[in-house]
Amino acid sequence: MGIGTLAHTVGHLPLNQLTEKLRGRGIDFVQLALSKAISDIDTSLGKLSPGLANHIGEQFHRAGIRIGVLGCYINPIHPDPQQRRYEINRFKEHLRYARDFGTSIVATETADLTTYLSQDAERYEAIGCELLKQTVEELSEEAERWGVNIGLEPVFTHTLSSKEKMVRIMEEIPSSNLGVVFDPVNLLPPADVDNQEEFLDGAFAAFGDRIVLAHLKDVIVRDGKLESVRSGQGIFQTQSFLEKLHRVKPGIDISLEQLSDETINETFHYVRNLMF
Repeated sequence: MGIGTLAHTVGHLPLNQLTEKLRGRGIDFVQLALSKAISDIDTSLGKLSPGLANHIGEQFHRAGIRIGVLGCYINPIHPDPQQRRYEINRFKEHLRYARDFGTSIVATETADLTTYLSQDAERYEAIGCELLKQTVEELSEEAERWGVNIGLEPVFTHTLSSKEKMVRIMEEIPSSNLGVVFDPVNLLPPADVDNQEEFLDGAFAAFGDRIVLAHLKDVIVRDGKLESVRSGQGIFQTQSFLEKLHRVKPGIDISLEQLSDETINETFHYVRNLMF
């Protein structure tokens, strides 16, 4: 399995400096959020092209690193229709040029579960889910057109707040180009922190065959709430997760999160020692 991290873990830098800081550190791939990672190239909506994408991809390749996924973390249910349209168009642009960067995955989360709470206290979840469905239907058509994959990341506090909701949207939008970015810590309900094996087995049974990328970090409990930390610093059952993931999706890429420039080497060493 490939081990990577967010490209901007080492900073928001000019492209050449960025790739040099990532070089030679055992990083197989990066999750590249263009605007967060690259400071000297305008990658705003309308600026991407096959040539620019190839240029960026080549710089990472020369550093011995793949671009494993483009992170385009939009708000797919934004209350302002104009802003939502802008963000949808930006995601579609990433889909069009993903293969020129050297990847076939563009990933996003699904916005806060309570986005429409003030508008309708009873139906706010349903409103968010319906808007998300409309957005993802449009994005799926674009992904199919270009032969690339959308990675939707369910998060306990977001619109896709459970494995059941993740399954439902894939049933409602039967596109082979719609996949799951599985971050078990982000999806873990606080009530299940002591039942992690059962939680993981349920998630893999629900959508394991549709996972296109895994995220990995750790978790601690502070004042009754879950708090994310880097792998090896908490109570998440990392080795069990890796074993289950390997059985379901051998060879899949795993992006390590909650890292800093100073903790990359130590955390990569920890995770690699748990692998097989």
